[in-house]
Amino acid sequence: MQIQTTPVALAEMLIRRPVSEVFEAFVNPELTRQFWFTKSSGRLEADKQLRWDWESAQVNVKIIDKNKRILIEWGTGDPDSATTAEWIFTPRSDESTFVSTKESGFGGSGDDIVQRALASTQGFTLVLAGAKALLEHRVRLNLIADRFPDNIVSGWRAQ
Repeated sequence: MQIQTTPVALAEMLIRRPVSEVFEAFVNPELTRQFWFTKSSGRLEADKQLRWDWESAQVNVKIIDKNKRILIEWGTGDPDSATTAEWIFTPRSDESTFVSTKESGFGGSGDDIVQRALASTQGFTLVLAGAKALLEHRVRLNLIADRFPDNIVSGWRAQ
């Protein structure tokens, strides 16, 4: 089997809070660390380089379009790990926000690309669910930390 179209990771979620609050939760590390990474070297700002810790990601912020869009390049420092991640924030008439996250540019073999896209889709789904719980109900679910307790990677192994 050969890959005809390079996969991208996509996760989307309606969050019942105004777009300004949802956007702020993704650019302000004091909020973001409550549902995603454990530490950040700073607030997301255009043309800024940051470090996010949970798996140590180097983050190069490309675009910040307030309350609309975030675009970053990130990876572990290895050039083959670098990808592009984008968040689109769509306000709705009922004061809710539809958040769409897409990651692309996965490298490696066809199998590696598929595995990375699947893992990223799972990860961003957990991030959005955690953001939804925090912003709508003020509940910290610890989804990312609990996804990898004691650095467990996966209970499923390729045979």
